[in-house]
Amino acid sequence: MSPYVTTILLSSLGLGTALTFMSSHWLLAWMGLEINTLAILPLMAQQHHPRAVEATIKYFLAQAAAAATILFASTINAWTTGEWSITCLSHPIAITLTTMALALKVGLAPMHFWMPPVMQGLDLPTGLIMATWQKLAPFALIIQLAPSAHPQLLTALGLMSVIAGGWGGLSQTQLRKILAYSSIAHLGWMIIIVQFKPQLTMLTLTIYIIMTAATFLTLKLISATKITTLATSWPKAPIITATAALSLLSLGGLPPLTGFMPKWLILQELTMQALPLTATIMALSALLSLYFYLRLCYAMTLTTSPSTNNYLTPWRTQNTQNTLLLATLMIMTLLLLPLTPLVQALMN
Repeated sequence: MSPYVTTILLSSLGLGTALTFMSSHWLLAWMGLEINTLAILPLMAQQHHPRAVEATIKYFLAQAAAAATILFASTINAWTTGEWSITCLSHPIAITLTTMALALKVGLAPMHFWMPPVMQGLDLPTGLIMATWQKLAPFALIIQLAPSAHPQLLTALGLMSVIAGGWGGLSQTQLRKILAYSSIAHLGWMIIIVQFKPQLTMLTLTIYIIMTAATFLTLKLISATKITTLATSWPKAPIITATAALSLLSLGGLPPLTGFMPKWLILQELTMQALPLTATIMALSALLSLYFYLRLCYAMTLTTSPSTNNYLTPWRTQNTQNTLLLATLMIMTLLLLPLTPLVQALMN
């Protein structure tokens, strides 16, 4: 694809997200979501591979259905209340439809069916955009909608997403599908706390984007798309492999890594809101996700590729890729937990 076309498409992605961020009118927010969707479709199909085209069509159908539902729900609200403002959504049917449509937009369970096959059909850079940037605009609307949404619906979406994300990733061997289920599980943590403390949802989303970006960039650097490929990465790039394993453990939420911070704060807030059963289910469901992260770490660090007796060190070619962004994201992925008291002070 021409660099000029790529620049236009990436600029359109930014424009759509910024338009949704700045809008207080449902029509403008819908326009931003549509610009965002239409801008990423050529990036998804640029490989001209049948799997990429199939993923593009699935993504387009899911996003078009969600956008049509948002427009329909906002029209119902405007018909009954005379208001197009995002914060004035008061009709119960419109609230429910909009919440479910936004859940379909980001891939929350039980509307997560499109996300794993779509992620599997993309290359790693486009998959990174899909797992991070494409979540920003819908979550901006979810945060604005949360005070008027049904609490039981948000809690149910969060619990189902954490369970489906953990359970679905157990039997996967493709790294992009595993990261898709990881995204679904993390979205469940974000959506369940948005009704109580929206700033905690924004913190979780920010840390999730940092950790996922570091993981995707590492996989791109070592050209790994399957678990079996990870077994050969240790003798080729031991330092990158070690940091990649730590970033996966951070995604799983193990202390003393950065990923432990949002889960700890969310469980603490759920307990303070007199929801100990919900917090217990969330904590136990996180163990499912931790299992397939540990599978990846085992494949990367505790297995070795087949070798002969005179095999010492594989031929290491000089890396010509720029790793400054990866190094910055990896440091943030691993070492931000000591800032937890500062984060709590800023949120209170």
